[in-house]
Amino acid sequence: MRFRVLITIIVRRYGLWILAFLLVFSAVWIARSFRKNDMDWRFVRAFGIQLPMRYGIHGIDVSRHNDRINWERVRQMEADGVRLQFVFIKATEGATLADKHFRKNWREAKKSNLRRGAYHFYHPTRDPLKQATNFIKHVELGVGDFAPVVDFEVINGQSDETIIDGLRLWLETVEEHYHVRPIIYTNGNLYKRYIKGNLDEYPLWIADYSTKHLRNYDADKLYLWQHNQNGWVQGIRGQVDFNVFIMDENRMQEICL
Repeated sequence: MRFRVLITIIVRRYGLWILAFLLVFSAVWIARSFRKNDMDWRFVRAFGIQLPMRYGIHGIDVSRHNDRINWERVRQMEADGVRLQFVFIKATEGATLADKHFRKNWREAKKSNLRRGAYHFYHPTRDPLKQATNFIKHVELGVGDFAPVVDFEVINGQSDETIIDGLRLWLETVEEHYHVRPIIYTNGNLYKRYIKGNLDEYPLWIADYSTKHLRNYDADKLYLWQHNQNGWVQGIRGQVDFNVFIMDENRMQEICL
């Protein structure tokens, strides 16, 4: 009743046009609010960040920069119903470098019953074949492990053709060895410039901290989302990258051995 009275007062005093304006404005505001919250963001104090609770499978990625990790404490951590279920571990970089903590992290992650994956930091100025060989030399994958990951986040002044051709050669070489299609990790800008339209057949792991939506990416190829790089996990020193698996749980096998 009060709502009807309010509508009558608005129409009599300001006219129908202002009522129409208010209704349109309200609709837009509601739509924007829905889009902002469709990830069901929730601040989880123990992790120190907001998590998109729309997704149920949460994980992290680590490298030597996280120093020595207490994997038992990592696996034991649970807060607000969230328990970490997977981890990606840096294995190699360029044509010759190997992460000094990789072997231990790789072994201990498995003991902790975390689904594990290994990634290679790609340098466009280095020989793609040598980079693929470097990864293959250091990483032995088993059933249930994630497919190999190429971490593409620098261009080093190289041409578009050099970057795309080099990435393709790395991906094809690694796929031939492990018999599984590798995953591409990159950010939104590099995805639009180099991956989209060139390497669309590969599974995508995107780093996007805008926390708005994921409509800018191929919904059928986007499996993993790195949504924050400032999280905290017991057993790990310093800040940690947080990720979620955004597909239906039964599709995880599509990116695993």
